[in-house]
Amino acid sequence: MSQGTKRWILRTIHIVFSIPIIGYIYSPFEQVPNYAPATRFVFVPVLALSGLWMWKGHVLRRLISKRLPNKTTGMKTGQELEA
Repeated sequence: MSQGTKRWILRTIHIVFSIPIIGYIYSPFEQVPNYAPATRFVFVPVLALSGLWMWKGHVLRRLISKRLPNKTTGMKTGQELEA
């Protein structure tokens, strides 16, 4: 999967999950308790995680790749040079 496709999927998820939040904000006050749990526990966390991933995903990928063990040596990346 190309980087452009990944960005498009992430942006689409971010936009789709923001639509119910807009509905929550502009809905009549009597309807707010019906939408509150879904908004609080599903839409806002997904929106925050997708936004953070779009903003600082390159840093997270770099941290994860440094911590994963190398498949051939069983050591963490970078330890091969230390030995």
